[in-house]
Amino acid sequence: MLHRAGTGTGGHNGRMDAESLLHYCLAKPGAWPDNPWGHDHPVMKVGESTGGKIFAFLGEDGVGVKGGPSREVADEWLDRYPGAVTVMAYIGRSGWNDLSFSGEIPDEELLEAVDESYRLVVAKLPKKHRPEGWDD
Repeated sequence: MLHRAGTGTGGHNGRMDAESLLHYCLAKPGAWPDNPWGHDHPVMKVGESTGGKIFAFLGEDGVGVKGGPSREVADEWLDRYPGAVTVMAYIGRSGWNDLSFSGEIPDEELLEAVDESYRLVVAKLPKKHRPEGWDD
């Protein structure tokens, strides 16, 4: 079950949170959690376990997603929500952004960002490793 603001079952302060987003991500075909660095929250991967690719970095205060196929496209998020979006360290040049759970970004847009990140990552997987049921 997805817990969202305004549903009475949302996260802390009625906003999206890491646990709610974890459940949302796990509902995606072929998605699974991994914790390669021992953080408090997992990363979400898609694809086979040996070749799985990250599509979301879950955190206490937000989620890291592939914001577009290029840095230029991902920068649109920075323009729309300058106080709630930052370029991710180390991988930001490849179009990855951190999106805040502060409430500035509506929950539906957070979910759409996760959906787009998933789509972008799955599309780059070899066809034999793409999960059944994903929309291309």
